[in-house]
Amino acid sequence: MHDAAIHIRPATEADVDAVFHIRTSVKENHLSLEQMAAMGITPDAIREAIAAEPCAWLAEAGGKAVGFAMVDVEEGCVFAAFVLPEWEGRGLGRRLMAEAEASLFRRHVTIWLETDGRSRASGFYAHLGWKPIATSENGDVRFEKKRPRPSE
Repeated sequence: MHDAAIHIRPATEADVDAVFHIRTSVKENHLSLEQMAAMGITPDAIREAIAAEPCAWLAEAGGKAVGFAMVDVEEGCVFAAFVLPEWEGRGLGRRLMAEAEASLFRRHVTIWLETDGRSRASGFYAHLGWKPIATSENGDVRFEKKRPRPSE
């Protein structure tokens, strides 16, 4: 099944359950549904965000959701990017981040995200050209990326 063509498309309200399945399946930076709810990240909140404007993308393989990325368009930040563990290393994260970045760069010159500085994700973002700007006391690193100039 891993040979299935991977398709990236905008997420819809109908994809919210799949998004939460992927988010709770990851090994690193795992959060339970209860932990996310305590942070205000609920299926209803995500449905509302997706309904309000395009802000999430789904990676599908053989009709199955295997990864997603989500942005906060107003804040100019990448809110989430996750791939099912068995689908890591296949370029899905890179393709999802390209969609997320392009969408944010339409409205912002500088975009940002935060992740645990000790995580594999931290190295992944650095590899994609994100620059570490600050580290908080809890070890989270704020990364920023500037919109490429047309000549680049």
